[in-house]
Amino acid sequence: MSEYQYYEFLAVDEPLDADAQDEVRELSSRATITATSFVNEYHWGDFRGRPDELIELHYDAHLYYANWGSRRLMLRLPTKLLPLEAVEPYCVDEHATAWTTDEHLILDLSSEDESGSEELTTERSLAPFVGLRDELAAGDHRALYLAWLAAYGTWERDEDAFDDDADGDLEPPVPAGLGSLTAPQRELAAFLRVDDDLLAVAAEASPSLDRAPGDSERLEAWVTGLPAAEKDRLLRRVVTGSPAAVRGELLRRFGAETAPVASGAPRRTVADLLDAAANRRAGP
Repeated sequence: MSEYQYYEFLAVDEPLDADAQDEVRELSSRATITATSFVNEYHWGDFRGRPDELIELHYDAHLYYANWGSRRLMLRLPTKLLPLEAVEPYCVDEHATAWTTDEHLILDLSSEDESGSEELTTERSLAPFVGLRDELAAGDHRALYLAWLAAYGTWERDEDAFDDDADGDLEPPVPAGLGSLTAPQRELAAFLRVDDDLLAVAAEASPSLDRAPGDSERLEAWVTGLPAAEKDRLLRRVVTGSPAAVRGELLRRFGAETAPVASGAPRRTVADLLDAAANRRAGP
C-alpha cells in the first residue's frame, strides 16, 4: 500500500500576514499557501511542522488524514466563546483533548483504525467542518458529545482501547438534537467513525429540537430584535476592523439566550451505551 497523508490548515477569523506566510512556507516548499489556508499532500516523507503549534499561532482549523487509518481535526475558538470548563466533561484520553492559550481554546479530536487501508480517491477538505466553530460558539455542544461517543466507540473495534473499569464511566451532559444533526455534525460523526447504532442509542436520551422556525430564521429574528443603538455600536466595530470579534460575540449571546438545555435524563454508563448499541445492531 502506498503511503498518503493530507494536511490542511485554515485561518477563519484573521488572515496571515506576509511574515506569517513566510514562516509557514519554511515548513513546506510544495504546499499551497495563501493568507487563509495551507494545503499539502504527501506520498512520501512527512510534514516538518507541528500542527498544534500552527493552530496556536496562526490557524483556526486543521484537518489531517492518513490512509493507514489516522484522522485528526483541530478547531480553535476564543475562550470567551468556548471556555475550557464547558469542554472538559467531553474529553477522553488522547481521543478528544482540549487546552488553552492566552486567548484561545484548542479542541483536538482524533480517530484511529488500522484494520484496513482507505481509498486515496476520496476528496479531503476542511470546508464541511468549519461550521462546527459557529455552532460551538453559539452554545451547541453536539459536536463535543459526538467526539466523546466516538472515543468510547473505538472500544468496539479495539478491545484494548480502554481498561475494563472504563465500563462504569458516566456520559457527559447529553445535548438536545442528537437525533437531528446538522450537516457539519454529520460530517464529524462520519469522520470520527461514530457507529450509527451507537448514535441512535445515545440520541434516545437527547431532547428534540424545535425546528420551526429554522436556526437561520431564529438568528435573523433575534438580530432584528436588538436595540437600534446597540446595532449601531456593533456596526461601528465591524467597520473599524473587528468583524470576527463582533460575529463571535453575537453568536455567543444568541446561543446563551436560545440554545436548548441538555437532557435531564439519568446519565448512562459507557457499558450501558455499548451494550444497547450491540443489542440494537443484533436486531430482534
